[in-house]
Amino acid sequence: MIASNCLLCISAFVLAQQERPEQPKAPVSKTEMIRLWNGKAPLGNGQFEKADVPLTVYKPQKPNGTAIVICPGGGYAMRAVEPEGHGIARWLNRHGITGAVLEYRLPRGRSFVPLLDAQRAIRIVRANAKKWNLDPQRIGIMGFSAGGHLASTAGTHFDSGKPDADDPIERFSCRPDFMILIYPVITMGDKTHKGSRRNLLGQMPDEKMIELFSNEKQVTSKTPPAFLAHAKDDRAVVPDNSKAFYEALRNRKIPCEYLELPSGGHGLNGYKGPMWEAWQKTSLRWLRGLDLIPN
Repeated sequence: MIASNCLLCISAFVLAQQERPEQPKAPVSKTEMIRLWNGKAPLGNGQFEKADVPLTVYKPQKPNGTAIVICPGGGYAMRAVEPEGHGIARWLNRHGITGAVLEYRLPRGRSFVPLLDAQRAIRIVRANAKKWNLDPQRIGIMGFSAGGHLASTAGTHFDSGKPDADDPIERFSCRPDFMILIYPVITMGDKTHKGSRRNLLGQMPDEKMIELFSNEKQVTSKTPPAFLAHAKDDRAVVPDNSKAFYEALRNRKIPCEYLELPSGGHGLNGYKGPMWEAWQKTSLRWLRGLDLIPN
């Protein structure tokens, strides 16, 4: 059972009165689009495809040193790139955070393809830390719905880089320093979003693959801190996903917070209103509490 003093349940009245979004502090200065793979993208089985992945980096006028790779949702069948991607990057910029929107490849049963893209994106942001005025130890990842599954997969499946790699990007760690997971798919088990599982693992997934991509089962002492938010009435991706991951983190004594929202469903009323604003304000407070962004 979730401990009552750790689980936040916020009423719509309080949200409407107190949880209004903070005013913009600085306009977006510029964006930069990077291709992850230069036309030769790995499939995870030693083979490659002629494809590429855009990473759009939004740079604030006054960066505070923190960056977040953003993974839009879409059931691993599409990507909601504006409301759960570019719009989020612009919001982060208003708070001095560099946002990098990842338009990861859709898996179509090629299970490791999205993770390879997320890992590469984290390495690229970390490799450019000096150029973009970032702290290489404050590179996080954020995801929504199936993008939350991808973000939590990156937070539980990572390496420290390959020092002898010919590609200098591959010498950097792909471990995110923190995760922000909003109504995420976490498990590939009974409580999963079936469309996400089918698109990621195929129609008849092997039990070992179900276990590997059930991220509540992959938490270790090295898993980074996480903030989660989920509406109680989300029927598309049930909140048991967030609860299971939160409990796994707590059992490992990893800093984490779970914001349980009283309503909003999946997508939190169409990405607007008091429930949407609540996770934004609370996640920023959580980041400040861990000194991941300045007070």
